[in-house]
Amino acid sequence: MAGSNPNAKPMNLTLKVWRQRNRNTEGRIVDYKVKDISPDMSFLEMLDVLNEDLLRQGEEPVAFDHDCREGICGSCNLFINGRAHGPEKGTTTCQLHMRKFNDGDTITIEPWRATAFPVNKDLSVDRSAFDRIIQAGGYISVNTGGTPDANEIPIPKDIADRAFEAATCIACGACVASCKNASAMLFVSAKVSQLALLPQGHVERKTRVENMVAQMDKEGFGACTNIGSCAAECPVGISLENIAIMNREFINAKATSNNLA
Repeated sequence: MAGSNPNAKPMNLTLKVWRQRNRNTEGRIVDYKVKDISPDMSFLEMLDVLNEDLLRQGEEPVAFDHDCREGICGSCNLFINGRAHGPEKGTTTCQLHMRKFNDGDTITIEPWRATAFPVNKDLSVDRSAFDRIIQAGGYISVNTGGTPDANEIPIPKDIADRAFEAATCIACGACVASCKNASAMLFVSAKVSQLALLPQGHVERKTRVENMVAQMDKEGFGACTNIGSCAAECPVGISLENIAIMNREFINAKATSNNLA
């Protein structure tokens, strides 16, 4: 393995894994033993080893979400020892390496816990609620004709940087899983802020924030009480400032809106 430590000793671990057949059945924690785990493995590679062992024993493998395994797609949504994505700050589950654990450790692995994120199976959850929020307004639909040159609209660097930082949200759902209210405010505010900060997004800024907040509430996410656990556990460092931006956008939109609902 590239970059591996030749002096690293393999580990034997006890895994407490949430098993659930589907969203309509009750789940439970099941204990598994994994042996000879390299500290240089990623957390998902360790789960691959577990599943290979289970298949050899004729048992059902553990279902979990993953895709790019590079910290980009946001698919690997696991709650590890009571923390979203595990013990390392600013890291997604797929970027977490087993060197963060010790030989003989017991690791508890659970799915995201939120009404709006029902369990598909085992550690896999349905995050399509985020997709529906984006469909409600997280886009620019202005017809601008041909593709304009990137530098055609001058944007101050400070504004461009802030919009870019908001755009780095990977929609993993760690903010929801970490919040005691299962609030999606950090995710929604990042999408609202990204477009509200840029001139291209100003045309639809009022309807955008109204529709996205309405859809967020419809999906059953909780209210924000400014605890800040969402930002503390966000693997890409989305700032709470975005929630303040979205609140201002929402108040301004409601003050001049024809939608009194």
